[in-house]
Amino acid sequence: MAKDVLCEVHNCTFWEQGNLCVADQIYVVSHTGSQADTSKETDCKTFEPAE
Repeated sequence: MAKDVLCEVHNCTFWEQGNLCVADQIYVVSHTGSQADTSKETDCKTFEPAE
């Protein structure tokens, strides 16, 4: 399992200084079914906008 998960989306609830993601779990999906060839074909479904 990843020790540190990095995130550059500063307006996400789970973003922390140092570009760290502090979510308990990360959920990533593919636009093309169960496989992806590039990161552009994926989305982080864990994202929640910060208020």
